[in-house]
Amino acid sequence: MNIKDYIIAPSILSADFARLGEESSKVLDCGADWIHFDVMDNHYVPNLTIGPMVCKALREFGIEAPIDAHLMVKPVDSLIESFAEAGASYITFHPEASDHIDRSIELIKSYDCKAGLVLNPASPVGLIEESLDKLDMVLLMSVNPGFGGQKFIDSVLNKITKVRSLIEKNNLNTRLEVDGGINLENISQIASAGADTFVAGSAIFNENDYSAVIKKMRSSLETI
Repeated sequence: MNIKDYIIAPSILSADFARLGEESSKVLDCGADWIHFDVMDNHYVPNLTIGPMVCKALREFGIEAPIDAHLMVKPVDSLIESFAEAGASYITFHPEASDHIDRSIELIKSYDCKAGLVLNPASPVGLIEESLDKLDMVLLMSVNPGFGGQKFIDSVLNKITKVRSLIEKNNLNTRLEVDGGINLENISQIASAGADTFVAGSAIFNENDYSAVIKKMRSSLETI
């Protein structure tokens, strides 16, 4: 894959919440492509994070880059509408959180947003197969959702390869995003398995020099 096709999407779950506007601008200026939102509801997952008002605030602050909203919420449709209206570019959700998956996908698209489905580490690939041709992105969780800073689950590498094969078999342009435990040591392995979009939170925001770590990630991707 051409290095220009790889996307690095820092998760602001690991950023300084008192300075989200500045942090988002800084990480983009340092070479990131997107801003990733981890939206948790203390119901579908055991944590409570940020809502659509934060997305809207970042847009009003001046963030123009794509905002990638991963909705770990149930039910999901009302927040799809709220995040679309707040300025999200990509909206992804878990199939288990929707009563009607295709309807939720079409709801996202009705707002001219990009739509994606998310698979947890133990969720089978079959959950996305019937909808794959409608998706702009598949997000594979490489940790169990709910908390930042977890270790990458190695068995997800096989799932990445399976989903990449499905995308290519169907001649689709669907992006393949991976979220959880991505760092300098494993990003090239994850890319080799077939991922093209990488969510990294603590690996970037826990470092003093965002630019240096993002450059090192891109250097690792150049070896693929």
